[in-house]
Amino acid sequence: RDLHSFPTRRSSDLVAACGVLAGVPARMGADMSAVDKALGWVALDNPAAWRGYKQAGFPEKGWSLKDGVLSHAAGGGGGDVMTAEQYEDFEFETEFKVAPKANSGIIFRVTEKHGATWQTGPEFQVLDDAGHGLKPTDPHACGALYDLNAPMDGKVSKAAGEWNTARIRLYRGLLQHYLNGVKVVERRVDDGAWKDAIAKSKFKDYEGFGVMPRGHIALQDHGDEVSYRGMRVRSLSGSVPGEVAIFNGKDLSGLTAHLNDGGKMEEVWTVRDGVLVCRGTPAGYIRTARDFKNYVLRLEWRFDPAKGAGNSGVLLRMVGPDKVWPKSVEAQLHSGNAGDFWNIDNYVMTTDPKRTNGRNTKKTHGNERPLGEWNQYEIIVNGGDVILRVNGEELNRATGVEANAGKICFQSEGAEIHFRNIVLVPLPE
Repeated sequence: RDLHSFPTRRSSDLVAACGVLAGVPARMGADMSAVDKALGWVALDNPAAWRGYKQAGFPEKGWSLKDGVLSHAAGGGGGDVMTAEQYEDFEFETEFKVAPKANSGIIFRVTEKHGATWQTGPEFQVLDDAGHGLKPTDPHACGALYDLNAPMDGKVSKAAGEWNTARIRLYRGLLQHYLNGVKVVERRVDDGAWKDAIAKSKFKDYEGFGVMPRGHIALQDHGDEVSYRGMRVRSLSGSVPGEVAIFNGKDLSGLTAHLNDGGKMEEVWTVRDGVLVCRGTPAGYIRTARDFKNYVLRLEWRFDPAKGAGNSGVLLRMVGPDKVWPKSVEAQLHSGNAGDFWNIDNYVMTTDPKRTNGRNTKKTHGNERPLGEWNQYEIIVNGGDVILRVNGEELNRATGVEANAGKICFQSEGAEIHFRNIVLVPLPE
């Protein structure tokens, strides 16, 4: 691609590192934004969202929930609390604060099969590391997948009495823990290595541990003082209210194409087992017939490892005549560069000048899965903001973007690429 300048209103006061994993407290309940709701977030800031383990309702002692802060008193009893709902794939966020030497945990995919939550659910450890004399990378330290996976180097854990942020993401067998914005655990929980790890752990004698397909999210009563706030969850399985399918998984309905050399859409784009397959030649794109202005777009993509890495992209707010390439903001899909922006045909937008060269704005960091594995894009297009999230992490952000209603396009750009689960949630004006 040749580089040339574009009319961008660059600013030195952009959010640092595009706001990547900034650990900003979640907005709750009525304060939750339209974008949060379109992403599927649900606030857990009221007693009805929680009940005691093997209890019908919220515990009568030990725990309290006031002004969005869920606290357990030292020695208060009450047992573990858990979400009223169960989740398969999910993302959970919270802030937590522990007293000196306190211990707790966030336990997930919990069922009531045994006597305690931890006998079926793996645990994100919540702990005062210093108070227990543990190294940051101890398998029982804060942020660890307790007894199964130690935190990575680079962990940042705040002192007792200070608020930390925690995020757990479990999607299609890949588990990730984030502590204070830093990824501290990443591993698969659906393979032979996972089963081997369980067999060597303290959990080996509990039938169903770590293999339940769905369950509750629990907060542990370990007898100590601990508080949680900003608790929220979103299911990564199923649909979000108001969701629109851009690709129905069966045929090319609602889509049209523009291709060089008189190419025909059906010769370049086909559907196999619910997957939209692009041959890659001739160059061009398939696009929506409808215009969209503000939305959250989700999709998955992969390249065929047998045919090698390749190039493609998602064109946002495409306006003007069909051509190669039309005026739009491109969310890059080129292997190794997913999360980059390309500005096509002088689209007005503001990007971080430190990462911008001509029409291209580089991502903050890479977060693609190995070649052949499915990746997920979440693209937020809202007024003048466009945010690119790859596999759950924000990699790029543009502001001051021309707020046009336009088409959404998927490029044919020289390599076979597969798409699936292409859905959109419209946002209000």
